[in-house]
Amino acid sequence: MRIIIVGCGKVGRTLTEQLSDENHDVTVVDTNPQVVQDVTNNFDVMGVVGNGASYLVQMDAGVEDADLLISVTASDELNLLCCLFAKKAGNCKTIARVRNPLYSHEVNFIKKELGLSMIINPEYAAATEIARILRFPSAIKIDTFAKGRVELMKSIIDQNSPLCGESLSNVAKKIKADVLVCAVERGKDVVIPNGDFVFEENDVISIVASPTEARDFFKQTGVETHQVKNALIVGGGTIAYYLAEQLLNMGIRVKIIEKDYKRCETLSELLPSAMIIHGDAANQDVLFEEGIEHCEAFVSLTGIDEENIFLSLFAQQSSKAKIITKINRITFDEIINNFHLGSLIYPKYITSEYILQYIRAMQNSLGSNIETLYRIIENKVEALEFHIGEDVMIPDETLENLPIKKNILIAAINHNGKTIRPNGHSKIHAGDNVIVVTTLKGLQDIDDIFEK
Repeated sequence: MRIIIVGCGKVGRTLTEQLSDENHDVTVVDTNPQVVQDVTNNFDVMGVVGNGASYLVQMDAGVEDADLLISVTASDELNLLCCLFAKKAGNCKTIARVRNPLYSHEVNFIKKELGLSMIINPEYAAATEIARILRFPSAIKIDTFAKGRVELMKSIIDQNSPLCGESLSNVAKKIKADVLVCAVERGKDVVIPNGDFVFEENDVISIVASPTEARDFFKQTGVETHQVKNALIVGGGTIAYYLAEQLLNMGIRVKIIEKDYKRCETLSELLPSAMIIHGDAANQDVLFEEGIEHCEAFVSLTGIDEENIFLSLFAQQSSKAKIITKINRITFDEIINNFHLGSLIYPKYITSEYILQYIRAMQNSLGSNIETLYRIIENKVEALEFHIGEDVMIPDETLENLPIKKNILIAAINHNGKTIRPNGHSKIHAGDNVIVVTTLKGLQDIDDIFEK
């Protein structure tokens, strides 16, 4: 596909890297010549220097022949204007990043009136992911499929876990819960386990199950399954606002520490049920005064990655709280993972997942749309949800008789609203939602899981 990306910030650069890896014809547009040169030097893409909202600049970028324009500049209004021009100049699909809470209740109106294909709000998406984790704090990541009927949860095996030293086949016999362990991270290695796989301390397991079965599984392995009662948030930016709003609606008490006094006043007006504290959380006395030792969740959301990391390390040392750390820029993933900072939230990756999901759905031609896409282990493992349309020709065979490629696992089938953990005798029917976990990249259609 021919794709134009306007804006080469964190999200734009991440999208450029992932879309060029998937062999799309990408052109980037930015007003900063050095940024454009840096991106074109590092990735196999074309670059245009200029204002993406200019008709002439869009023509230089090839908007007339483009299939999709994605605008992710720092300005919501500029993103909307870029998309509006692209619709008129090239009649291509358009995606805009819109972040301001002012527009959060007007998204559907804006999308309809401007003819946008998609509006993405990275801060709201990140806040939703954090809220989902705090509902089940023993997990370090939770993704949902089939409109919430199926969950994919990641959790770390500690030294006291009954899973330690047990093979997957033995675990299946001892623990009566209908779950599927679909991936295990051990250091740098990622394994899609078979029955002989033996779990070890510090393994990160990913399981697929219905919410009820997932809770049964964790209860039987001695893991707490209740949501937190209170949360201490450091940093009062847009993510903090969206997160506090969701947590308050869940009945969770919220305290926000913010060092900018005017922002504190704004948050007090927007969130009358939350406690807003004017102070610098980099001062440990402030954290102790605000009860870090007794909080059940600690979320570091400042604009500086290094500060978030140090705050989370301090919270880890000072409390038993569930730790969530926002990372924007730092790319030293191996070092960060060694710190064991709890759940890591990367807004730029969350945004790119949503957009990649839309792009792959655009590409498919067989009627089995990608409903959901998650990169569950960096760029090593993907989990995809396919909706099987009525016109899709799936052989009337059991899974054991289908020519499914290696490194592909059928993790779950949602059939008539019921979640099925498939075995060799299961079948795929029209109308089903099929969840696939794979180390292969670029799957666009359910047909791609089969050997040709």
